[in-house]
Amino acid sequence: MLRVLTCLAYEHNYWYVLVAAIVCVAGSMMTMGLFDRARQLQGSNRLVWVLLSGMAGGTAIWTTHFVAMLGFDPPTGYTYEPTLTLASLAIAMVFTAAGLHLAAAGGPTFMIEAGGAVIGLGIAAMHFTGMAGLQVAGHVEWAADLVVASVVLGVLLATLAVNRCARVSTVRGQTLGAGLLVLAICSMHFTAMGAATFVPGPSFGLLPQAFSSELVAISVMAILSVVAGLGLYVIDARSRREVLDGFRHAALHDALTGMPNRAHLASHLPDVLKACAAEEGKVAVIVMDLDRFKDVNDVHGHRAGDALLQALAARLGETMRVGEFVARAGGDEFVAVKQGVDGASDALEFARRLVGCISLPVVRQERSFSVGASLGVSLYPSDARDADELIGVADLAMYRAKRQAGNKICFYDHSMDEGRRARSALTMELNGAIERDELTLYYQPQIAVATGEVIGFEALLRWNHPHRGLVLPGEFIPIAEETGLILPIGEWVLRSACAEAARWAKPLKLSVNIAAAQLSQSDLSRIVHEALIETGLPPARLELEITEASIIDDLHGTLQILRQLKLLGVAIAMDDYGTGYASLSTLQKFPFDKIKIDRSFVEGVGTDRASTAIVKATILLANSLDITVLAEGVERQEHLDFLREQGCSEVQGYLFGRPQPASEIAGLVDGRARTGNERRPSRSAYTEIFQPPALARSVAF
Repeated sequence: MLRVLTCLAYEHNYWYVLVAAIVCVAGSMMTMGLFDRARQLQGSNRLVWVLLSGMAGGTAIWTTHFVAMLGFDPPTGYTYEPTLTLASLAIAMVFTAAGLHLAAAGGPTFMIEAGGAVIGLGIAAMHFTGMAGLQVAGHVEWAADLVVASVVLGVLLATLAVNRCARVSTVRGQTLGAGLLVLAICSMHFTAMGAATFVPGPSFGLLPQAFSSELVAISVMAILSVVAGLGLYVIDARSRREVLDGFRHAALHDALTGMPNRAHLASHLPDVLKACAAEEGKVAVIVMDLDRFKDVNDVHGHRAGDALLQALAARLGETMRVGEFVARAGGDEFVAVKQGVDGASDALEFARRLVGCISLPVVRQERSFSVGASLGVSLYPSDARDADELIGVADLAMYRAKRQAGNKICFYDHSMDEGRRARSALTMELNGAIERDELTLYYQPQIAVATGEVIGFEALLRWNHPHRGLVLPGEFIPIAEETGLILPIGEWVLRSACAEAARWAKPLKLSVNIAAAQLSQSDLSRIVHEALIETGLPPARLELEITEASIIDDLHGTLQILRQLKLLGVAIAMDDYGTGYASLSTLQKFPFDKIKIDRSFVEGVGTDRASTAIVKATILLANSLDITVLAEGVERQEHLDFLREQGCSEVQGYLFGRPQPASEIAGLVDGRARTGNERRPSRSAYTEIFQPPALARSVAF
């Protein structure tokens, strides 16, 4: 140890030692930083970064050695032999790259430490190869114990350096690793230099190929500059490419699942069609929509829904074969493409494989989730010759599959297109129905079972189409709900019905249906209040009917709106009871004044045990809760007799009268002839979907 300290204190120029230390620290920090980056990558990307870190580490080791040697002052003349000098540089780079490659690929195994040991051996091999290239006037004698000590120090400290950097994956780990690598290089070098004794001998002339100290100094700095510049260039180039690749990947892939997205599909499918057209092949496009996915979100939360989508995406990706492609189009909708299909049977086999993949349960946090799928299939070129049109017609087939009870795989046929065109035309015509005064209201009487008297009417919407004639709600109400037209139409119905009922001489009840979209309006109570003020209809005569399904969408919000409506003094009825999702707790929480038993159960009274039991139980439950019961669809006397016997208080159906226009019920409501001068609400008030007229006066809730 004394010999090592003596060599460092008396045989080295301190300025050169300082420069060597700076080079060693900078090179070691760069090496550990590049190595940490390499460990995060895979395949060819990892190899490039390992080679880069090997070049940086090898150059740092070699440069430290030769800068320190420039400050070394042996007692004899010396020069550097070029071949061994350059070989020492190559040895440093190769050993460092090999060791880092072992450590990067080793994972949690002892390959990390083995890689560090290889680097330590490389430091020793570089040093003694470089010393072999040092030609002196005399010879060098080596102290075996110090030689062994220098190798052991280099190997041990290099092993610890890689261990800390790899197993403590933080900035602290990189810093510890770099510091230990500096100690490995310096301790090995100065211990080995202390092991060397230079014995003077006969002088010799410098060989023509030999390097002078000045040339070595210039070469060292040149190599260091080139390697540093090359490293920075490669890092910058790869960083730019990685950023661009990251942007491109983000633009073409779904953030949640990592699957190709709609943009990727839009760029990929035309290329597939073009390739198949050149080979006169066929392509199947399948649009998939998950069934019951909303239930998973509503019951278990969006995190469960996201986990389900991620699991299904992974499965779908794994089940893809050559020539197959699947993308997430958005939400719970996926689009799969298969090229080179032989026909419908081949496409059907592909669709069934997708259904089987989706139908398998997904287990998360000891809970099992399962969903189904509705699939629509279109074939190129028979169904469409354009990518967007292929997806569009497959989407049509998917919606038909969703409406079917059994078969969830539906192939497109051209009759669907005719239906789509007819539906689009009806949508356009419905858009101006209010302005053209084509909508009208029919009224169906509601009867008190005990007395047989008319106690009210339900307002039912009809469309007097100029070419189609009278259009029933079942045809156009779904279109109105999909397009948002249900809002202005629903408001028109409310105002017109209130205006009509306000003119009745008898204070009969008026029932008006409220759509789910209307119920989600935060200002529904304002609209109802305004209608009552404008028409003069007493609130106690107005009854608003809502369906069970519309409650489920937003229980808390619906409850708040219904409470506001109750404060106005209007009654609330649950329509179509028994066909939705209502529970006993729903009846307890919501302020219902009436339950309307759906006609499907009334029709089965006396012939179907289940329907009979449901009607009985509903009447008993409602009477216990002091809620009025009205049975719809009463068409036969035996229906009425059964309902009277069970205690049903109100009925409605063809047995008492079909829906009729206001002019046909005049005798029932007041017995007076109409003058035609009664006030009706302005139709222009219903042309704005989201901007209804302001309240005539404010009301506090």
